[in-house]
Order: sequence, then C-alpha cells, then structure tokens
Amino acid sequence: MIPVRNTLAYAVLSVSSAAAPLCAAERFSIVNQQFFQSGASSSRPVLAIPAKVEAAPRSRSAARAQPDLEAEMEAVQANLASLFTGRSGTSLFRTLPKAVGGDAVRRLMQLIASAEAGKAQYDAVQYAATIKPPKKPTQMTIGEIYKWIDETPGQQHAIGRYQFIPATLRRLVKHVGASRSDRFSPLLQDRLAHQLLEEAGLSQILAGEMSRHDFMHNLSKIWAGLPTSTGKSYYHGFAGNKAVLSWARFDEEMARLFPG
Repeated sequence: MIPVRNTLAYAVLSVSSAAAPLCAAERFSIVNQQFFQSGASSSRPVLAIPAKVEAAPRSRSAARAQPDLEAEMEAVQANLASLFTGRSGTSLFRTLPKAVGGDAVRRLMQLIASAEAGKAQYDAVQYAATIKPPKKPTQMTIGEIYKWIDETPGQQHAIGRYQFIPATLRRLVKHVGASRSDRFSPLLQDRLAHQLLEEAGLSQILAGEMSRHDFMHNLSKIWAGLPTSTGKSYYHGFAGNKAVLSWARFDEEMARLFPG
C-alpha cells in the first residue's frame, strides 16, 4: 500500500500497554474472534505459509509513474496471495489465547495505519491524487469507489486506512465476498486488511511457524511505508516512496507484539 504522505514520517502509534485509547471508529472495528468466524467459509482467513524473503528492495527509478507502481505492488502482493490458494481456513486463535492474538492484531493494524494513513485514518486518500473522491471514503460504497477510480485514470488512487491500491482492493473485495453496494466502512476496511495480513503470514507467526523478521519483510512488500532490513521501503524511490520509520523502530514495535 502507498503511504498518504511518504515524505512525512508520521509518529508511530505506541503498541505498548500505555497506548492511547482507541477512537470510536477503532472501537467499532476492533478485531475479535467473532469477526474471524463470521461469513461464509469462502471469505474466512486462509492459513498463511512463509514466502521467500528478499533481504533488500530492488533498485527502481524515481521517475517511474504511479500506475507502474500500483501494478508492481499488486504483482508482489498477488504473488504472496497465490501461496495460499487451496489452503483451508483456520482460526487465528487456534494456538494462542484469544486476548493475546486479538490484541496483537489490533495493535499491528494501528502500527500499519500510522505509517500509511496518518490522521485521516479510514478516510485517507493518497495526497497526490489530483481528483479526490466526491465524498469521504467511509461514506462511499465499494461501487462508488470503483467509479471514482475508473473515471480518474492516470493518477494515484490508494485509499482508506490501509491505502488499498485499485487492483488489490478489487481482489480483496471479491475474496471476502463483499458487494459493490457495501459501504467502505471501518469494519470492512479492517476485514480487507486482515486478509492482507494473512497473506503476509499472520497465522504462521501466531502459531510459531514463521520468524518475526520474515513476517516483517512480507509486510514491507504490501505496505510501502514500512521498511525492509536495509531501512528503506521495498519500493524505495519508486514514484517517490520511502519508509516512514526505521527498521530498528519497526523491529522494536513488532517484538512487543510477537516476542520470541
């Protein structure tokens, strides 16, 4: 995903026990066991498996256009997603107490949002989009967002708390069984983001089957505001992208969520 302002490092939300209280929208969309069990089996999380980790981002020209960036990001993300085809669904909390797994996921989502969306959170739109949506994203339906994307070609379209790019948004909406008439609500955005976390290996790390650093590298392939171990974004220099926090800070925060 593409940070709203990749040239400004937003302060990362604390993931310690002293973290600030959640806003109303976050309380509404808090991830819990019931959320993961809801809906048809075809839209439930799939068991993530480790993806091959690249130690450093590939070299890219800063002159590349945004549509090329979105295509590149979707190709990387689709490759991660393809690893899970045919895998059966699993409970996020199969091997961990509910309070442990759910709290880690909620705070991980906060961490990602702080790097991607800034203060706008669920209503964030990529700042470089020259033609903004006619309404706040959370007031739009999925169909209305698709219409905005289709009618404004050639510009940046990353949208929402997790800065979904067009192709990824369409893929995730189809995967979870959402419809064009569904509102792009905080709850739906969190649901779509959770699928991306699964594709990065969330169930694997919670089950102790993936290392923290492997998981972090997978996350950096999805969200451009997160760093690789080099300290740079996986998409560094590609359409101006850069990581908004250091690898040391990223690792420190992640170690609190996934110790060991």
